[in-house]
Amino acid sequence: MAFDAASSEPAGGASRVWSTSLLLLLASAINYMDRQTLANTSVRITREFGMSEEQYGNLEAGFGWAFAAGSLFFGFMADRAKLRWLYAAVLLLWSAMGFASGFVRNYEQLLYCRTLLGFFEAGHWPCGIKTVRALLATDSRAMGNGVLQSGTSIGAIATPLVVSWLLTDEAGSWRLPFLAVGAVGALWAVAWVILAPPERLGAQAAPAGDRGQAWWRLLLDRRMAIIFAVVALINTTWQLLRAWLPKFLQQGHGYEETYALYYNSLWFAATDVGCLGSGMLALWLARRGQPVTRSRLIAFLLCALMCLAAVALPGLGQGWLLLAVLLIVGAGSLGVFPIYHAFTQDISHRHQGKITGISGLAAWAFSPLAQRLFGRHVDQTHSFDVGLAVAGCLPMIAWILLAVAWPKQSHEEAD
Repeated sequence: MAFDAASSEPAGGASRVWSTSLLLLLASAINYMDRQTLANTSVRITREFGMSEEQYGNLEAGFGWAFAAGSLFFGFMADRAKLRWLYAAVLLLWSAMGFASGFVRNYEQLLYCRTLLGFFEAGHWPCGIKTVRALLATDSRAMGNGVLQSGTSIGAIATPLVVSWLLTDEAGSWRLPFLAVGAVGALWAVAWVILAPPERLGAQAAPAGDRGQAWWRLLLDRRMAIIFAVVALINTTWQLLRAWLPKFLQQGHGYEETYALYYNSLWFAATDVGCLGSGMLALWLARRGQPVTRSRLIAFLLCALMCLAAVALPGLGQGWLLLAVLLIVGAGSLGVFPIYHAFTQDISHRHQGKITGISGLAAWAFSPLAQRLFGRHVDQTHSFDVGLAVAGCLPMIAWILLAVAWPKQSHEEAD
């Protein structure tokens, strides 16, 4: 991967960049381990607290609305504070909320913890995307974003295995994974403060076109309107799949808990392949002469087509074909994100944190409502299939928006 020519190479050169990239991957993994612990223990928790499916949807909705607020807050913070310290603080705070979830005694307390978890977890993306923006050149960012995003899959792969290992026949054993996962964040924070290059993550000089530009003017840029619509669509698909897959398998199609947990790990491994693969494809095409924008659109289209396989779910019963289709859909649903993030990184160097934060607000503006409606639909129909089939169509709508409306050459590419 190429360095960003706009900034000097840090002491330690490529090794320092790669150690920071590894930490970004691990931060995404911890982020999703804290998030996915609920999904992987959801059947036990809903049974113990006597919750309806709509109430479970409310937990995801509370997380999502708080994530939206946190995205805006930390997006502005990421452009003002030193990332080296802000990132460590954010991770410690969300880990504390995950740890506290292991002590809740009722639905209301769990809702409170999940809401605060969502607020603090939102800080990960403005910090992480701005770090990738600071370290890598334009044609390498889709790949760098793929490394960052792939950590979500690694964390989600590990979570079912950790949950399966810690669960016992005792009713309250679901609390142990929350405590174990929540305790990991402190180790990451120490490593980040030691290894992250401060010369790259402090205040940075903006390119000439960025200097003096008021952040609110970004809202008048048509690219921001496209970004808002695209991320709302792809995030809704991803969040529904992520949150409901264990229930889809166990309650919707009769798979045993242990089988569903192991398959959930396999599913997230597939999403990791899609995530890294889309970034690699965009980089490969760009290095072979394709314009950067076209390279990204090709990779995005492939992932959107994979998501469309979800329309087959209502016609499939338990068996290998159902599981194979889910793997294809999963790979496509996460594969679109590195490409989306690369488009956001073309808009402004100086205001990258705000762009990520405001886009995060747009990303979570609809998905919490979708979670509630999805839960209500399941309560009424006792089926998960149609809802997931509809969700699988949304990335293709996002691709059409990008293909039709995104400028063929971004401002940064033109420079």
